[in-house]
Amino acid sequence: MAPQVTVKTDVDGVRAVVCSGAFDMDTIGELRNACYEGDPADLLVLDVAQVSFADSSFLNLLVRLRNTRPLALQGPLPHQLHRVMELTGALDLFEIRDCPGQTA
Repeated sequence: MAPQVTVKTDVDGVRAVVCSGAFDMDTIGELRNACYEGDPADLLVLDVAQVSFADSSFLNLLVRLRNTRPLALQGPLPHQLHRVMELTGALDLFEIRDCPGQTA
């Protein structure tokens, strides 16, 4: 499934980026651009619930984003992404929100 990225309007300093489909080294560019465009929000929420595949380039982007701005992942995490994050030890680095609209 081709990747799709949708940026939702910033509301109260929160920028939401919804991504779906398969992300790898060749397709990560659009997501990277969407996350870095404009002024950094107080919080970037990356909705990953519809990600069907994510390789190390996707994980690398998540870590870089986390290191440069407040970041939360909106889930639930798809099994494959959860497994990659678990195997690499990255799972504990992120705030993961399983319910849409969750604020804490």
